[in-house]
Amino acid sequence: MTSAALSRSEAAELDARDELAGYRDRFDIRDPDRIYFDGNSLGMPSVAVRDAVTAGTDAWARQLVGGWEDWIDLPRRVGDRLARACLGAQPGEVLIADSTTVNLYKLAHAALNVRAGAVVTDAGNFPTDRYILAGVAEARGRRYVEVDDPSDAVTVPDAALVCLSLVDYRSGARLDAAALTPRTAGLVIWDLSHAVGAIPVDLAPLDLAIGCTYKYLNAGPGAPAFLYVRGALVSSLHSPIRGWFGQRDQFAMGPAYQPASGIERFAAGTPPILGIAAVDAAVRIVEEAGIRRIAAKGAALTDHAIALADAWLDPLGFVLASPRAAAERGSHISLRHPDALRIDRALIERANVVPDFRQPDVLRIGLSPLTTRFVDVWDGLDRLRRLVERGDHAVGGSTDVRVT
Repeated sequence: MTSAALSRSEAAELDARDELAGYRDRFDIRDPDRIYFDGNSLGMPSVAVRDAVTAGTDAWARQLVGGWEDWIDLPRRVGDRLARACLGAQPGEVLIADSTTVNLYKLAHAALNVRAGAVVTDAGNFPTDRYILAGVAEARGRRYVEVDDPSDAVTVPDAALVCLSLVDYRSGARLDAAALTPRTAGLVIWDLSHAVGAIPVDLAPLDLAIGCTYKYLNAGPGAPAFLYVRGALVSSLHSPIRGWFGQRDQFAMGPAYQPASGIERFAAGTPPILGIAAVDAAVRIVEEAGIRRIAAKGAALTDHAIALADAWLDPLGFVLASPRAAAERGSHISLRHPDALRIDRALIERANVVPDFRQPDVLRIGLSPLTTRFVDVWDGLDRLRRLVERGDHAVGGSTDVRVT
């Protein structure tokens, strides 16, 4: 059991003392009564991101094709900002590009070019990661291995490539990347999608990483993703997608492809400039707020949620499916319940609370530190317990699983 649950007045006092409280006012929140517990799927829109997209459109109208003088290096410039703000990486090691899925495909093929052996991940890893890895292994004639415990992936003796998620998308459990990476002779790709913008990441000792920007970074639906390659590895790895933005002398329009010398070699087609401008604005907020302050608030919010779940929800059949120690989880917690799907839908449709459901019985409570208040946690879980106590979730309603 965690410490005793706070009263609502005590939660309000925490909000009054919260150094990050003012950041919530910088987001476009249309329904103040809605409790949003799904920032780990899609973050809220900030005014800064909206303004950045508007400014980008204005620059396009004014400059037309001449805008490329400013835009051409944007994927690397914003990558450098993200590296500095919350990834612990060096300039020239992070690129804003494509989607998380495409970036995983690129890095997986690049890794197999320089390592012999199997492709390894865990059976609980995010589905798209497993699908991509299995497909790459099949295409390259490599053995594909899924282990039950992610920590066991680095012990597979013939691993050429290991892919793990730093924060588990279901439970929120956090792995120790610095401890696990050296335990394998293969290259390790870390998926940071449920970590970036929520907890500090130190990529310096790691090989490769990918991640999205639309969760805790709040860059918008489908915002461009990022990839990381440790500087010492860049020159030895080659992208399987030979796009003209990855070409050494891009505008020579020569007959043969030669990759750029730096991280740009992992670029492919024309980058989505408006989307990258949104990422830039989103990262600037995280940079200003400070990732360690963000992480500290995330730990306090999830501690608060666990204490309330122990006091209120345990008697109603909910079971905590996340680590209790804040250092061992990200910024979301998961609760198991046999009727989790109906509860999820009823919360959305009848209680104006937006959590998230994951098969087979997991209710995820995502607490985005820049937009979630302590009273939001209290009110949202209070609405949850009252709904279940009344049995409202069992009466009618939708049971469709949302795509999030």
